[in-house]
Amino acid sequence: MNAHAEPPVVGSTQGERLDRLATVAVRVGLNLQPGQELVLTAPLEALPLARAITAEAYRAGASLVTTLLGDDVATLARFAHAPDAAFDKAAGWLYSGMAEAYRNGAARLAISGDDPSLLSAQDPEKVARANRSRSKAYVPALELIANFATNWTIVSAATPAWARTVFPDLPEAEAVARLWDAVFSASRVDGPDPVAAWSAHNAHLHARKDLLNGHRFSAIRFRGPGTDLTVGLADDHEWCGGAATSRSGITCNANIPTEEVFTTPHRARVEGHVTSTKPLSYQGTLIEGIQVRFAEGRIVESAASRGGDVLARVLDTDEGARRLGEVALVPASSAISASGLLFYNTLYDENAASHIALGQAYSKCFVGGGADFSEDDLAARGANRSLIHIDWMIGSGEVDVDGVGADGQSVPVMRRGEWA
Repeated sequence: MNAHAEPPVVGSTQGERLDRLATVAVRVGLNLQPGQELVLTAPLEALPLARAITAEAYRAGASLVTTLLGDDVATLARFAHAPDAAFDKAAGWLYSGMAEAYRNGAARLAISGDDPSLLSAQDPEKVARANRSRSKAYVPALELIANFATNWTIVSAATPAWARTVFPDLPEAEAVARLWDAVFSASRVDGPDPVAAWSAHNAHLHARKDLLNGHRFSAIRFRGPGTDLTVGLADDHEWCGGAATSRSGITCNANIPTEEVFTTPHRARVEGHVTSTKPLSYQGTLIEGIQVRFAEGRIVESAASRGGDVLARVLDTDEGARRLGEVALVPASSAISASGLLFYNTLYDENAASHIALGQAYSKCFVGGGADFSEDDLAARGANRSLIHIDWMIGSGEVDVDGVGADGQSVPVMRRGEWA
């Protein structure tokens, strides 16, 4: 099903719609400031959008845009020809340089659109080693992003490999066009004033997070097919959603699109079992049918119908990889869910369903923003620490969500996937 309920109001050509998406990415997603540098990463196939964003960034006053392109063919060449020891290597110098840029005030923008199954036929052990090496090397940059030290955002481009996965029965050109329609619609660029549309959407998300913060729940409980999970919330947690202000003082939307309100779980207070409701596309591997059981905050049993070897290795990344760093609520009627599409892309699928994330917690999800909290302060409040942060979907139209107060009383939050 096409994501559009109606044809776009304005900007009907591909070039015009790309420009409008670039405007949303720079003006809404990043809120890029005059004189600010931008670090931009993208798949090679997303070059037209990367160029449009670069032009818009310079129009917004960027002092320098540095673009890093990824190439699927080169990635596969590594697995086909590299010596075994190569899979324990990562470009630490690159991620250290990115971290230095963020510390000096550069903004961060990532264009997603990778092939969801790129590495599905490769040796799971090599995939796990490469991912682990990259995760360790990425720590200096990841910590700054997770701590919201600078303004950042993610947008998507409809690449051929991604489009073939979403629309396997269509000719490639038609699949790409259909996927672009979905991307433009979900990113709210088809209306007469995308910036105003984002302002209204942010107001709606802020109202939801304010309502949740008013209740001061101690836990959130999910119940549905294959799921009965109680996620204890970190001490002094705060729900976030929509536009937020980074520690650098710049208000931005970290995800384009976004439909979630989210907060930080307590790393030791998660109990029960949960079944994924959508596949997880993780660094080129598709993981489906995830089922796990938590005890005292830690995953003690895990299985998957597809990609189980990769999941097992992800969970062994470090001690924090088996614990939660985020819990998020998304209505089943969200714009992305209403598209009727399974995107095989975490940025989109996480905004079609409530979800949890393994690994690193966001320090901003605390009363006061957490800007002045040390690692010890965060740990004392229950925040998890890990090399990874991986979202996977557990919500649907069959899942109920309750807020649990400190007195043990439950309050309906969602019924059959919708706000109660």
